[in-house]
Amino acid sequence: MSSPNNHHSIPGPEDIFRQVLPNGITLLTRSNFNSASVVISGYVASGSVYDPLEKLGLAHFSALGLTRGTQNADFQTIFDRLESVGASLGFGASVHNTSFGGRSLAEDLPLLLSTLADCLMNPTFPVEQMERLRAQLLTGLAIRAQDTADMAALEFDAQLFPNHAYGRPEDGFTHTISAITQPDLVAFHRKYYRPEQMILVIVGAVQPAKAADLVARYLGGWLGNCEVLKPALPAIHPPKDSIRKHIRIPGKSQADIIMGTLGPKRKAPEYLPALLGNSILGQFGMMGRIGESVREKAGLAYYASTSLNAWPESGSWEVSAGVNPKNVERAIDLVKEELHRFVTELVTEAELEDNKSNFIGRLPLMLESNSGVANSLLNLERFDLGLDYLQRYPQRIRAISREEILAAARKYIDPEKLVVISAGPGKKGKAG
Repeated sequence: MSSPNNHHSIPGPEDIFRQVLPNGITLLTRSNFNSASVVISGYVASGSVYDPLEKLGLAHFSALGLTRGTQNADFQTIFDRLESVGASLGFGASVHNTSFGGRSLAEDLPLLLSTLADCLMNPTFPVEQMERLRAQLLTGLAIRAQDTADMAALEFDAQLFPNHAYGRPEDGFTHTISAITQPDLVAFHRKYYRPEQMILVIVGAVQPAKAADLVARYLGGWLGNCEVLKPALPAIHPPKDSIRKHIRIPGKSQADIIMGTLGPKRKAPEYLPALLGNSILGQFGMMGRIGESVREKAGLAYYASTSLNAWPESGSWEVSAGVNPKNVERAIDLVKEELHRFVTELVTEAELEDNKSNFIGRLPLMLESNSGVANSLLNLERFDLGLDYLQRYPQRIRAISREEILAAARKYIDPEKLVVISAGPGKKGKAG
């Protein structure tokens, strides 16, 4: 997993090297000479938060277009260059960031970084390639429109985060993707791709000094050309009342349900208690209490689980289930019963200890691969958690009490004020 002299094999200040290049790029590196490969991971703060409403999906479209041609190489040349050495490089976009990830043998890190730099600094978004990409995006949106889980999630976000970037799909809509032009892509890249908003993590068989030299060589000359003002995001408030909507998609044999409310943002003090509570509620074992109640005992769901999603501005606490259309309302009622229990009773000592052991035991497994370490380091930097966070993590988990979990649950979950969305055949309250 890591070199023998690493502190308990868990990354920390002793072996994570962090520096900020003169042009503003933040670089984190960690050596692992037990592997012959290297992994890069990172992002530029150019996400869909900057999308114009009439052109939602612009950041996503731009990210996918970065490898389709640059001033120095066309799409096929970029593809062949990476494939010839077994390397990979990909881009994607989320609300806040355009992310990237890649891997190669250590000896091919110069090729990987030079390709990354070329795609980030010099994309040309060639018209023919962009039209092919647009066709793929539109096909994806057509498939999304017939997917009950995707459509329920889309409406859930829109209802929970009205008039906010978190409530809008990063991949846009058919009409917004159709409205995006090649000059839009060029202008978006020119304005929002900037080195001082870039984080880069390199993990693997390379010395930190060597990695830093390569990054400086290929990305050190990248300079931002204007000041970017971060958009003013509206305040986020929990639902004032219950919201219930059904998205009708005829011809489906399954309905999907997403219900929930706001959750803590990543840096909130109650985030870890909520995360542990979420595992008890709908993750651990056969999907926790929700899975036990709705799927195992009542037999109402094909799957049922919970998720806690945390971002810089806010988060969501969600329950997801796939059910026979005739069981939609019964499943919703059962979930509400479990949520009532969750916000009125302490979790049991056994539940708490089992989940603590699971969380602590998972950490070394998450850090077994270079990619696992790279993603962990990226989160440390993104959320300013501190280079010793992973080493402190087991102690922090052990310290969480049943009372803290209950307090976090009560702070965020009101079973009488939930966003409840279903998608599938039939209408709300009627069998399919």
